[in-house]
Amino acid sequence: MKSIRRILHATDFSKASTPARNKAMELAKDYDAELWIVHVIVPTTAYMTEQEFGGAELYTRLEESAKQEAESSMKKLMAAVEKAKVKAKSLLLRGSAHDQIVKAAKSKKADLIVIGTHGRTGLSKLFMGSVAGRVVSTATCPVLTVRAK
Repeated sequence: MKSIRRILHATDFSKASTPARNKAMELAKDYDAELWIVHVIVPTTAYMTEQEFGGAELYTRLEESAKQEAESSMKKLMAAVEKAKVKAKSLLLRGSAHDQIVKAAKSKKADLIVIGTHGRTGLSKLFMGSVAGRVVSTATCPVLTVRAK
């Protein structure tokens, strides 16, 4: 079996992603691997209709707010990871979550992706989709999904 040198953990900063982060940190320690923690900022326009889109100023404020929130959350998360003595780096990306996660895994030459799953079923899965499911089906390296408790 190939050695695990680089692990990519994708997070949305939710409580559901905590078990996946813990597993990624555990694996990073066990394999003395580098851990990349990735968060993807999904563009605001993906959730707005033409009528709701109130112009460039609103869009700019929403995007800046999302970026600041992500930076703040990542800073807190990285402090916790550092406290646990795990070698880790962070990466904030923008775009389609599953696409950016898979691209980041390729560019960082990740040997494993660790991602949480919310365990959605029924209509919420149909409408919200499953980022984890899309990552599993498109990634070129193994993907470990960790279900939220």
